Amino acid sequence: MNHTVEEVRLKNGARGLLIDVPGATVMSMQFQFRAGNRYAKSKDIEQVAHIMEHMAFGANARFKSEHEFAAEFSKNGALSNAYTSDLSMVYEADCADFEWDRILDLQKLAICQPRFNDVELQAEKGNVRGELTNYLNDHHRILWPRVQQLLGEDVLTYRQSLPTIGAVTLADVREHHRRTHTTRNMRFVIAGKLDGRKAEIKRQLEDMQLAEGERFIVPRDELVSSGPSVIRRKDASNLTFNLSMAISRELTDEELDAMHYLNHILTGTMYSRIFGAARQKGLAYNVSAHAGAGYYDSSWDIYGQVNHDTAGELFDIIAREIKCVLDGKITTKEIEAAKSFALGRYQMGAQTVSQISSFYTGRYFADDFIKDYEAVPQMIENVTLDRMVSTARSFINENIWVLAAVSSGEKQELVELGDKLATLFEPR
Repeated sequence: MNHTVEEVRLKNGARGLLIDVPGATVMSMQFQFRAGNRYAKSKDIEQVAHIMEHMAFGANARFKSEHEFAAEFSKNGALSNAYTSDLSMVYEADCADFEWDRILDLQKLAICQPRFNDVELQAEKGNVRGELTNYLNDHHRILWPRVQQLLGEDVLTYRQSLPTIGAVTLADVREHHRRTHTTRNMRFVIAGKLDGRKAEIKRQLEDMQLAEGERFIVPRDELVSSGPSVIRRKDASNLTFNLSMAISRELTDEELDAMHYLNHILTGTMYSRIFGAARQKGLAYNVSAHAGAGYYDSSWDIYGQVNHDTAGELFDIIAREIKCVLDGKITTKEIEAAKSFALGRYQMGAQTVSQISSFYTGRYFADDFIKDYEAVPQMIENVTLDRMVSTARSFINENIWVLAAVSSGEKQELVELGDKLATLFEPR
């Protein structure tokens, strides 16, 4: 879908993107604050952000309860959601074009004029407790915060977060909202048919009843390596693992693109070098790879699940194929196939207003960078073997890595698997 993007900087300090999608029948709105778990005033109440997010669509200046507000919000089919991460709290809404102004008004109401009360606090404490407890049954979910800790990030695991729920008071929730929900700390992306509406949208956002405040800085951690770590689960029938490598700088867009296509070559298809080879030999049902750039640092992860009796063979393949990458043994055919796949996904990725919005939100909310949608085909074409190899070598040369797993087995198993990977980090 064709679209145009305009960044607006409001008088109250808020910033955002207005994305005009001519002819769209849907409006998509997202509002982001740096108000996630790491901005709680104390680790003792770390889940205050999460609880506040759950209460965001509850009682407010016009509606006495969550039920009343939800009934009004969704009466024409509009969808609302919110989520909390380590850094962000994001409010989302999608609605039919004919009611965009009504839904924007209700979004403002929920964000700016909540009326937090004890009845809803107690209910949402229970819901958050249930959510985190559910996560304890998901081996992939419980693995990631442990990996973050091992790499030096100042976060809590889900099991450590659970006791903080009971300590959160109504005063804590109100304090967190007051301190974090300010106009300078807000970013937004609104996408849909905006022709003739931009002035009214800007006016409404200028009138948001929030203090001006400041844009919070992103906390910085000192990255470290750590030995193999096992989260013991008696009911774990296999090995859920994550090899996480880190580098203490933000990858450039060109480097990040190169890593995305390298990961596709390694794990993206049934004929890929790691996942495809493992499937061909019956070693593992799923192996994936991901590269991401944070505010100060970047990561490269290879993760999946494998049975204990085939784990050694899988890790031999992982070590072998990463070594091939470091030695530059990637064919032109593989690179061109990865580019072709990426171009197809790019063209498929803008079929809806929400997809278009999502293309911009992640990066804009992180560091105010506006991705250039039209430039993507040329960026795909610009990916080279040299950049793939040099970026992968950067991770290896920094030698910050962790291997962690959820398993019912002994730690020695993971130590032996880690030894297969450790050879990659030896001086070359």
